[in-house]
Amino acid sequence: MTTHLLVAIPLLPLLAAIGVVLTRRHPNLRESLTLIAGVLLFACVAVLASSISFDAAPRVILAEPIAGLALALSPEPLGILFALVASFLWPVTTLYAVGYMRAHHERNQTRFYAAFAVSIAAAMGIALAANMLTLFVFYEVLTVATYPLVTHAGNDEARRAGRIYLGILMGTSIGLLLLAMVWTWQLTGTLEFTPGGIFDDTLEKGMLGTLLVLYVLGTGKAALMPFHRWLPAAMVAPTPVSALLHAVAVVKAGVFTILKVSVYLFGIDLVGSLASADWLAGLAAVTILLASLVAMTKDNLKARLAYSTISQLSYIVLGAMIGTAAGVIGGGMHIAMHAFGKITLFFCAGAILVAAHKTCVSELDGLGRRMPLTMIAFLVGALSIVGLPPFGGTWSKWFLVQGTLDTGMLLLTAVLLLSSLLNVIYLAAIPLRGFFRPPAQDGGISEAPTPSLIAIGITGSVCVGLFFFAQPLYDLAGAIVR
Repeated sequence: MTTHLLVAIPLLPLLAAIGVVLTRRHPNLRESLTLIAGVLLFACVAVLASSISFDAAPRVILAEPIAGLALALSPEPLGILFALVASFLWPVTTLYAVGYMRAHHERNQTRFYAAFAVSIAAAMGIALAANMLTLFVFYEVLTVATYPLVTHAGNDEARRAGRIYLGILMGTSIGLLLLAMVWTWQLTGTLEFTPGGIFDDTLEKGMLGTLLVLYVLGTGKAALMPFHRWLPAAMVAPTPVSALLHAVAVVKAGVFTILKVSVYLFGIDLVGSLASADWLAGLAAVTILLASLVAMTKDNLKARLAYSTISQLSYIVLGAMIGTAAGVIGGGMHIAMHAFGKITLFFCAGAILVAAHKTCVSELDGLGRRMPLTMIAFLVGALSIVGLPPFGGTWSKWFLVQGTLDTGMLLLTAVLLLSSLLNVIYLAAIPLRGFFRPPAQDGGISEAPTPSLIAIGITGSVCVGLFFFAQPLYDLAGAIVR
């Protein structure tokens, strides 16, 4: 049964994409099909997660283009965690998109839903990849599948953003990540993800350090500076696409890849002994602070959230590079915690655009009196991102801070704490403006369409629920390092 589930999980969204195209003349049927496929996908991932033993995980070979180098799927704890998050958020984002896309009178909705489904299929392939070759193939499919979503508007600005998107993501993956994979194959004869890593003690630390740098910088989807410009550029896309990029698939695929490489190719003990890992942790710390400072200067709401995402992703990179169990656990948990917090914020930004036609922070004065549900949800998402109890982001930041303390790198501890203070300034200030400043205009504004509000309520509730029911998430993240 588990082997059938492994094949069905990436296949189901592909079949949904075909169904979307075939039902393009019937919008209600098209969107119902997408919602049903999303629920079925999450059910399949949940059944797989509950029925496997990671000590004897099933393996399915899709193809073997070179002897000893197969395209294969096999679950492990980090991949299951990522798959659960992405599969849960697909139907929720679809529900939100039904309200948003119709209320905003977006064109090419069939193409949107089809490309979205293919992107989720690619994310499932990344999550379940048994080796680096399989991950790389699905990683590139994800880049190509999301391109029409980034360029959805079809205007000059969207096409320019699409060029930046493809240029940075494919340039880094082909120029650096692929090189790292070929080098790894030449050194070890394998690209299999193996607990504890695949490199032996005879290899020179300097060479392995260089290889680690290639892997981390080659994963452009992690948006580590200076390879971050694609992310704010892609904000020209509709808000459901921004949610996909920032919470469901693309950026999470990036930081997931870095965590996967650090744990299953290098091993956390080896990472902790490499000088280049310290340098990369420092680069992540710089990205955390600089992106936070840039976010404070942005009046456009989506641009502010984009730079917030760049900062938050580097929390996970930092957790992977410090080479401690707590850092990896914190990074794994932050994939989920940040996903729900940030998707809530983007859902709220889209609701404000659809209902109030406002895009700038300076225009939101008093809006909480007209859109109280949206602004309350924004506050919930913001406080979860900050890491305050009783919201889910508390636990991932707890373990990340513990990881930096375990290494004695108190400067990194200070960076994490300072960043959280900056989060308060540029995120929590938004609902405060909405509730406590006099409104800029009277009347004519109400809440977003009901499907969008339901989606916002779901993700906002999960932000709270993950604080009180974090044990399953911790168990998965902890199994990564056991």
